[in-house]
Amino acid sequence: MGLESALPSDSVLTTSLNRVVNWARRSSVWPMPFATACCGIELMATACSRFDLARFGAEVMRFSPRQSDLLIVAGRVSVKTLPVLQRIYAQMAEPKWVISMGACASTGGVFDTYAVVQGVDQFIPVDVYVPGCPPRPEMLIEGIMAIQRIIDEDNIPRDPSGKRRALNIALRPNYEPHAQPLPVTIGAT
Repeated sequence: MGLESALPSDSVLTTSLNRVVNWARRSSVWPMPFATACCGIELMATACSRFDLARFGAEVMRFSPRQSDLLIVAGRVSVKTLPVLQRIYAQMAEPKWVISMGACASTGGVFDTYAVVQGVDQFIPVDVYVPGCPPRPEMLIEGIMAIQRIIDEDNIPRDPSGKRRALNIALRPNYEPHAQPLPVTIGAT
C-alpha cells in the first residue's frame, strides 16, 4: 500500500537531507492563530470539515508560541495588543513564518484611527498577505500553500545578522465579487 510495498526489500533510496527536512517541515506546519475580529471566524471555518486544513498538515492549531512555526494575524490589531503580538512572534522558534490575513491586519482596513495599527508589517516581518474583508477560507488555504512552497524551495533569505527576512508575498483574490444589485448614491434624497 505504501512506499514499502512499491520498493523491493533490498533497494536503496537516496535523497538529500535538506529535501527530507523541508518535506517534514512543510507537511507539519503548526499555526498560531492571532484572531481579533471577523477574520477569526473565517480562520475557524478553514479548519472545519468543509475546507479541511488537515489535508495540508496544518490542522494542529497551537496556542503556545513555542510550539508553533506559523503566525496567522487575522483581524485588526490595536496599539494595546501590539506588544502582545510582538512578544508572541519573539517567542516562536526559528524558522517561523507570518501570514497577514485580511485588510485590517495588512493595512488597517476601514479603521483609520489612532488606536489601530495600520499594517502589522511595520512591526513584525510578514511573508504572505491574504487580501479580503474578510478573506474566504480558500484564500487562507492558498496562503498556507504559498508558505509550503517557500519551505519546499528552502529559499529563506537572511539578513547580515542571520535572522530571516520577510518575503512580502501578496496573493491575488481567486474569485470575482458580484456586482451590486442597486447603484449606491451618497446624499440622495
